[in-house]
Amino acid sequence: MNLSHRTDGRLPQLSLLVYDGDCGFCTASVRFITRHVRPKCTVSAWQFTDLEALGVTERRAQHEVLWVTPTGTVYGGSQALAKALLSAGPRWHILGGLLLTVPVRWLSHGVYRLVAARRHQLPGGTATCRAGARTGRPAQSSQPAPPSH
Repeated sequence: MNLSHRTDGRLPQLSLLVYDGDCGFCTASVRFITRHVRPKCTVSAWQFTDLEALGVTERRAQHEVLWVTPTGTVYGGSQALAKALLSAGPRWHILGGLLLTVPVRWLSHGVYRLVAARRHQLPGGTATCRAGARTGRPAQSSQPAPPSH
């Protein structure tokens, strides 16, 4: 998906979940989230997103999943996941809120960083995940983006 809907200068009505489309683990995780958690957002791989329009660097998009609100606020990593959970309705709202409270927020940040650093070793992870982390540049994605909402 590109952000052509931003060309008229208006902000999107839904938040945007941005992930690494070259990472098998990330793609599988986002597909799971969109199917089972169903956050109220649009989903896009960063490789197909106008990061400059969002005020996000490519380096940050490679580093963590991002949640961009309709007002342009950007959350990353475990906070982005918490925001996605908060948008998904009452069943997930409690977990999302819990992830934003101290000290759970600190713990969730640490766990997120640990998982992100080892994503190539996790189910769905691929050598592309490791290569992108090593070079700082992703390989070209051959995987389709998950469906957006």
